[in-house]
Amino acid sequence: MRRALLFTLCCLLTAFSFGQKNGVKKVRIGLFTDAHIPTMHDGEARLRAFRDSMKTAIPDFIIELGDFLIPAEKYAPAFAIWQSLPNPKYHVIGNHEMDGGYSLEKALAYRNMPSSYYTFDQNGFRFIVLDGNDKKSPELKGYQQYIGAQQRDWLKAELTKATTPIVIFSHQGLGPDGVDNAADIRAMLEAHNARTRKAKIIANFYGHIHYDRAEEVNGIWYVCINSMSYKWLGEEYGYVRYSDEIDRNFKWIKYTAPYKDPLYTVVEISTDGLIKIAGKKSEWVGPSPWDVGYPTANQEYDRPEIRARTLRFSPVHP
Repeated sequence: MRRALLFTLCCLLTAFSFGQKNGVKKVRIGLFTDAHIPTMHDGEARLRAFRDSMKTAIPDFIIELGDFLIPAEKYAPAFAIWQSLPNPKYHVIGNHEMDGGYSLEKALAYRNMPSSYYTFDQNGFRFIVLDGNDKKSPELKGYQQYIGAQQRDWLKAELTKATTPIVIFSHQGLGPDGVDNAADIRAMLEAHNARTRKAKIIANFYGHIHYDRAEEVNGIWYVCINSMSYKWLGEEYGYVRYSDEIDRNFKWIKYTAPYKDPLYTVVEISTDGLIKIAGKKSEWVGPSPWDVGYPTANQEYDRPEIRARTLRFSPVHP
């Protein structure tokens, strides 16, 4: 037994040494999105499951991609679970963070965030967090998904300064189903990649649409991480799946197709050209969306699962 353990340790140390000598950098990220704590009666249990999983996974940092909770006192216990995680922690501002009349400033202060878009570095990677909630026009009401001029100028400057591989996090994506000016943002990202060798943009991870999907566009991966909690169906597909008490206290839950188990993942990215996404599968609580008449057009992506994936990109050389 001791020899087997020693052999395994030697193999791991050799592999680590080989990777370091060849300049390969790796980072492990614990990640969830769209927990929607105000909607879910069991949101705290879902967060505890994530916390317990991260104790085993030991990622380099954790991040939630938005639509987490609002800064109301009744959600403080859920936020305390997040705060109890010992890992470095980061937030993305989703479109529901300002529900209930809360301002962006209050949402940021609650999370101790100086800005809704920012950068940080970890393990030889540069991470850029964007805010997709800018107003496209002051006249427009309701939720908007847009990257405004000020933020675009900031992003362009940050890309120019970058010297290491880049990963972008956002709530609304930058891919074909992303913010309203996603095509302009992608053009900026692709122009940057054409100019650099060391600081290439590898991927954009996002949430918002509660899909399980990954697509590559001109050398950059756009990866939608599924919601921790449910698929939103809408009021025309309402169905009571829990008790009358839960339905009274959580008025939006009947318009969702909840996942029995919380969905989250660990993503490992290495500069030798691999993105590994850990899979996690659940099942619907009650009938599936199709059983209550929801359209089946996107059934491939509308599923209670984060699929295990290995995505490949051109290695980033030191």
